[in-house]
Amino acid sequence: MSHVLSLNVGSRVGCDQAEVGHTGIGKRPVTTSVEVRAPGPAGVGGSGLVGDHISDLRHHGGDHRAVYAYAREDLDGWSAELGRDLPPGLFGENLTTVGVDVSGARIGERWRVGDLVVQVTSPRIPCRTFAAVIGERGWVRAFTRRAAPGAYLRVVEPGTIVAGDQVAVVHRPGHGVTVRTAFQALTLRPELLPDLLAAGDDLPEELRRRVGRRLPDPA
Repeated sequence: MSHVLSLNVGSRVGCDQAEVGHTGIGKRPVTTSVEVRAPGPAGVGGSGLVGDHISDLRHHGGDHRAVYAYAREDLDGWSAELGRDLPPGLFGENLTTVGVDVSGARIGERWRVGDLVVQVTSPRIPCRTFAAVIGERGWVRAFTRRAAPGAYLRVVEPGTIVAGDQVAVVHRPGHGVTVRTAFQALTLRPELLPDLLAAGDDLPEELRRRVGRRLPDPA
């Protein structure tokens, strides 16, 4: 059964490599239920999870990046490659899932998690803070090549969730634009950028602007 293996929240800790001097990326599992709601616009709103800290509001948090999900199966793949344990929450994910193809989810896909409904919006792009937390040489490059970025989610219907809640896909768009496709287009395969427009209104406005800036003007 597809479910939340671990529900993770973070607190503020100092980090010299972080752009703002501190971070909330290293999240830890909690066993209690957590309220999840739309946090507000990008640059102002933080995490969708009440009690979860986000330091860099410029690049993280806000309504379209309210919740971050990562698959336990992908963490296990990294654990095998790196030869070390990677506990839930280390990647900064709020939801560590089992049985969910998170990076293969389509942009605009909706999940019901407990009594919460969330929508897949975009991939996570790795940064130097992430690299500092993981502590592996060449981490950003390796993470980018793997193209298993996990997914940011927006809150469609607020609710309360707890570890163990089932994850059910309640809507899957007809287009084929996945989180992985978007990630590859934004990183190593810019030739895929035009394909992202097939997602239409499911593509967040911020992402549409980024795609538009990188595409050549029509002749």
